[in-house]
Amino acid sequence: MPIATPLTPADLAPITAFAGLPAETLAWLLAHGEGRAYAPGEVLFEPGAPAELMTAIIRGGIQFYAVKGAQRDPVFRIEAGQVTGVLPYSRLRVIAGQGVAVGDTLLYTLHRDQFPALEQASPELTQRLVAVMNDRSRDQVRAQERDDKLRALGKLSAGLAHELNNPAAAIARAAQALAQRAAAKPGLFVELVGHCPTPEAMRALTGLAVPNDVAPASMSALERANREDELADWLTTQGAPDGYYLAPALLEAGVTVAALAPVAALLPPAARPAAFAWLEGQLTTMQLVRDVQEAGGRISKLVADVKTYSHMDRAGGFEQLDVTAGLESTLNMLGFQLRQKNVRLTRDYAAELPPIRGQVSSLNQVWTNLLDNAIDALPAQGGEITLRTRREGDFVRVFLIDNGTGIPAEVLPHIFEPFYTTKQAGDGSGLGLDIAQRIIHQHDGRLEVDSKPGRTEFCAWLPVAGA
Repeated sequence: MPIATPLTPADLAPITAFAGLPAETLAWLLAHGEGRAYAPGEVLFEPGAPAELMTAIIRGGIQFYAVKGAQRDPVFRIEAGQVTGVLPYSRLRVIAGQGVAVGDTLLYTLHRDQFPALEQASPELTQRLVAVMNDRSRDQVRAQERDDKLRALGKLSAGLAHELNNPAAAIARAAQALAQRAAAKPGLFVELVGHCPTPEAMRALTGLAVPNDVAPASMSALERANREDELADWLTTQGAPDGYYLAPALLEAGVTVAALAPVAALLPPAARPAAFAWLEGQLTTMQLVRDVQEAGGRISKLVADVKTYSHMDRAGGFEQLDVTAGLESTLNMLGFQLRQKNVRLTRDYAAELPPIRGQVSSLNQVWTNLLDNAIDALPAQGGEITLRTRREGDFVRVFLIDNGTGIPAEVLPHIFEPFYTTKQAGDGSGLGLDIAQRIIHQHDGRLEVDSKPGRTEFCAWLPVAGA
């Protein structure tokens, strides 16, 4: 429990906001407030407590913690000489975190009920405290925006890590299989040439080993199984003991019994098993090489998407932009989240859309915030998002429509207010839409919303470049 402690004007002198105040103002503060002493580690207040006191730190400090369940995370610390808590004209009503005394702590406190009298007694101090509150609000917004960006970066990084892991794992698997095939080739070659096939037979065999750029005709699973059985049986009749192992890769490359039969007729019977095994190894090797090229291309595409999304390869100023390119790069960044919820995505882009003048990274943050909110609002199954662009006069309109739960009518008027959120604590700061709106305003545009159960539509109006 705090200990009530008498204070003197000298105790208030180290408080920055009180510096240089007339003696009568300090006397008023001492007459209407009180001193409170706390032991090291003592809890000053808990989350949910009413916010009633302006607090000046005379000695020691206050460590603020964000509390979520049993977890307590440090947020910020107020040191000696600073003012915290409720300030004049503040709308703060409930304390969001926990405060703990840092060391032997002595505080000066003034109840908010005294603020009207304070304004009469010292307009100068009231102005100072309002300035402190404004600075604190700006710092809080900056910190929250930074946290939101880091949270968004974390989600994007998790998705990118998953996206990059798939092609990287495919390359690793293909490299391992290529090593095995390469190690087996010398033995197969020695066995094949040991049977002295004719040059004509070798030309026919190697002719089948040339990669076929024409994709094999699509077959049903049943038809493919029948074709594989047919090819495996034929290989067995030609003396190949591993026909059922060779058949799938040969069939995948478009090599059929009709293609193999003329080659087999040119080979000595004893050479046929080695010849077919060598052919299967060569075709599989070429397929593995194509797999590596495709996976490497996927990684290069992801890196290019990151550069486009983050604007890493260009300056950060305003320039002529293709809105569709920005939407696509954002979709690529959020591809993992979209697939996680099995979102059905519809692109309805207008043809020959004129460029706008804007800042890529800022607009991509808008699209990210809107898409992220839409994904969160979608059901686990059957979620749909539509991206639509249209020109209307001197503006390009960008629509983002989802079939989620919708925004309640009582919430809709507040969604662009900073720190207003309906999400659970720790899941959102309530700044995403405020940031999106401010960015659109910086581009001389506007952001609108319309929502009802099962359909929410955000529309960004952006002026055409040069309009």
